[in-house]
Amino acid sequence: MKRFLTILLLVLMPMTALAVQPDEVLDDPALETRARELSKGLRCLVCRNENIDDSNADLARDLRLLVRERLVAGDTDEEVIDFVTERYGEYVLLQPRTGGTNMILWLAGPAMLLLAFGIGFAYVRKRGQGQEEVLSTDEEARLKEILDR
Repeated sequence: MKRFLTILLLVLMPMTALAVQPDEVLDDPALETRARELSKGLRCLVCRNENIDDSNADLARDLRLLVRERLVAGDTDEEVIDFVTERYGEYVLLQPRTGGTNMILWLAGPAMLLLAFGIGFAYVRKRGQGQEEVLSTDEEARLKEILDR
């Protein structure tokens, strides 16, 4: 059993290293490092929650090549990200931006939580302030009679 697990581990271990092909790697180590960092923040549109640096999908390869192409052309990191998001939408970002229309999504959760606490507090407070019932004179006399016994 141990031998089987060892062989399985050795077979599956290089699978993640196969994502970036040798022909994709840039000659300039600084540009390659930038490309790797940018690729880790971009989502593979085929694999969903995997970055394009780790994905073996053809679309991820195309995106990696696009990122490297833009870097070689002289774009800054922000320009590359803007180009890719303009082309594929904000879904391609693994860390969505917190500005613009996304601000509604970022603030909706905490706002709903505060609203729920407010409604709960108001309900409990109103429930605790129940109206006191006043006893009639007959009921007061009967109560006094019971307590005196």
